Order: sequence, then C-alpha cells, then structure tokens
Amino acid sequence: MKSPAVVNFAPEAGSVEIREIDRPEIGESDVLLEVANVGVCGSDLHQWTADHSWPVNYPVVLGHEFGGLIVETGSGVDGWSEGDRVVSETAAIIDSDNPMTRRGLYNLDPTRKGFGYGVDGAMTRFVRVPARILHHVPENLPFEQACLTEPCCVAYNAVVKNGTIEPGDRVVVLGPGTIGILCAAMARLCGAQVAVVGLEKDAHRLKIAENNYGCESIIGDPTEWAKARDGLGCDGVIDAAGASATLEIAIQIVRPAGWISKVGWGPQPLGFNLDPLVQKNVKLQGSFSHNWPIWERVIALLASGQMDVRPIIGGTWNLEDWHEAFEKMHSGEVVKSVLKPA
Repeated sequence: MKSPAVVNFAPEAGSVEIREIDRPEIGESDVLLEVANVGVCGSDLHQWTADHSWPVNYPVVLGHEFGGLIVETGSGVDGWSEGDRVVSETAAIIDSDNPMTRRGLYNLDPTRKGFGYGVDGAMTRFVRVPARILHHVPENLPFEQACLTEPCCVAYNAVVKNGTIEPGDRVVVLGPGTIGILCAAMARLCGAQVAVVGLEKDAHRLKIAENNYGCESIIGDPTEWAKARDGLGCDGVIDAAGASATLEIAIQIVRPAGWISKVGWGPQPLGFNLDPLVQKNVKLQGSFSHNWPIWERVIALLASGQMDVRPIIGGTWNLEDWHEAFEKMHSGEVVKSVLKPA
C-alpha cells in the first residue's frame, strides 16, 4: 500500500516534491499512526530553501509536528490501543545508554535523530512512531490544534525552563514567527510584560501577538521599550529569530544580571564583541527541543484553553497543496500552515 508524501530528496534549494511511499513496517516497540494533521515548521521551510544548518538523511519525508490515531501496535507495546488519539514527540531515535538520556534529557543526546530530517516524518498518511514518545490527546482538543503541541513545547522550554521569569518582568521577544509568538504567549502566562519585535514585513504577525496574546508590538528598535522602567534594560530576552545578528541586539537591550534565552537558529557567524555580555553579567542560555514532562504540561495548557494556538493557524491545506502552504508561511502571509494528509 502506497501513500503520497512530501519528500525532501536532495540538499539543493527546491528539492521537495510529492512522492508515493510504502506504508511503514513497525517494530515490536512501535505504533503505526494515521496522521490527522501535521504542522509546517520553519525547519521544513529551511530544508525546502536549503538554508538549514543541520544534517539531513536524504531522501526524507518532512514533518515533525503531528497527531493522529493509532492503527496498529507492535507486539511489545503496552498501554496503547488502536483508535487512541495521540501526539508524538520528535526524538525518533535516541541512545538509551547515553548519559543525557539517562538523566531524562534525551533531547540533548548527541546521537538523537528526529522526524523530518533523520527519519521519515509525518507529511504522509502513515508514520512509524516509538511508543515511548506518545502522549494522549483529550477528546476536546482538535487535532488541528493538538498537532502544534510540539512548537508549544519548544516555547515552554525556552521560556519556562531556560528563562527566569517573575511576574511583572519586562521581556522582549525577537522574531514574530511561530516560535516567537508562542514564546511571547508563554511569557504572558508567566506574568511578564512582553514586547514582540519584528520588521515592517512582519506587521501582520505582530498584530496577532498584540491582539490575541496581550503583547506590545514593535517594528524596529526595541531599546526604548526595554529601558522604559528604569533605564537599565529589560529583565530577559527571548531570541527566536532565525539570524545570528539578533544576539547582538539582545545583549544591548538586556539589563545587568539579566538573561537571554536563544531558541532561534542562525547559521551565520558572529561578527561583534561579546565583552558586554561579560561586563553586564548576563546569562546566555541556549534552548533546544523538549522532553516528556514538558509535553504533558503543554497538553494540559492546550486542553484547558490557557494556551490557545488558534490565532496563529493561517489555514489547513490538503497534502497535495503543500507548496501553497509552504509559500504562505515563507512569505509571512500566515504564521502557521497546517496540512491534512488523509
């Protein structure tokens, strides 16, 4: 049985197309998931435009933000049944003996391989998933929203785990993409005053952050807002932009003894002096991926309505219309595109 899939087949720009692939065979510890919805991530776009900075196992089916129904379980799988509504984490392959995995931080296992670049992802009808990374989806949470659990977990890790927010803090988020807006929403849930910063072309996205998540929006220089309280700078900066240069802005606007959580990828080399980071005694924290307890908390936030992802969803497209969905996100017309493989 074959199904259409969105496949990234080579490292050159534009090397993505629909191909027919075989239904995956599962192992004893896997389930076969019929994908209901899969979100388009910025990393999918970066592989499409070939400006990514991570190794890719070509050819590979794209897609790592997904949920659906279990249609088959492996012989060694307990606790899961056909028909269960689930979402999946992204750590498809990990080393159970790695020291980071043993600490529960398997997202930081250097041998980790994820869906959509290391193994086949979910932009197709069926995907093989290890049972260890499944989570139940409550009946009241539609899959169109549940499939965005993954980027919400990225935001939770960047803001809650790797930031240091106290109610009343002033926090600047650089970059109004999916992760930036979700980071801003998480920071608001933590009680921070939040400003989201972008460029003129980002005006539509900034309005979403402003109108739906209670943030202030800034086009251009955030210095005045960052220093408005006492002139020293903002308490924290979340760098969610896909460029290295924004780190310099973050260092400039953060207050002494403040913090920066960098979650945005940028392959460009740094070309500025890091001495102000030392002089201001600022904590610079990288933030990558997520793990089991973060997923459980985020699903609870989504199911309760405390975290509402509906404002960032710009539309749902059939799998065959992937190119339009990618273009809409790439151009900035929508924040998040969602595909429906079935």
